Amino acid sequence: MGVLRKTKSVEIVLKEFDEDSSAISVITLVERLRSKMNKTTVYRILDKLEDDGIVHLFLGKNGHKWYAKCHNCSSAVHKDIHPHFQCVSCGKVDCIDVNVVIPEIANRKVEISQILLQGKCESCND
Repeated sequence: MGVLRKTKSVEIVLKEFDEDSSAISVITLVERLRSKMNKTTVYRILDKLEDDGIVHLFLGKNGHKWYAKCHNCSSAVHKDIHPHFQCVSCGKVDCIDVNVVIPEIANRKVEISQILLQGKCESCND
């Protein structure tokens, strides 16, 4: 895939990420946009945005797909290697800005790593 055209549908999806600084579940995104485009179009756009290094995908609790904006990524290299934090009370998911070092494993090549931390966010921890 890749080489994303700036169609009206793409602009609508990108606007969702510009308005929401936290990660967005694909379920929420499909629900928010259902009056503007069908589910298949949302998934297709997300796939292309991921291929182009604009968003990154990770799995939240229950295995649901979540997407967040990339920072300094490209279609060739995703540099967003960081943990994500999901609040067990409100469900909010954020990218955590810490350096994570993935260890070398003999006879294996790690291509994708996902770390999901769960607990209470700053709003729910009061």
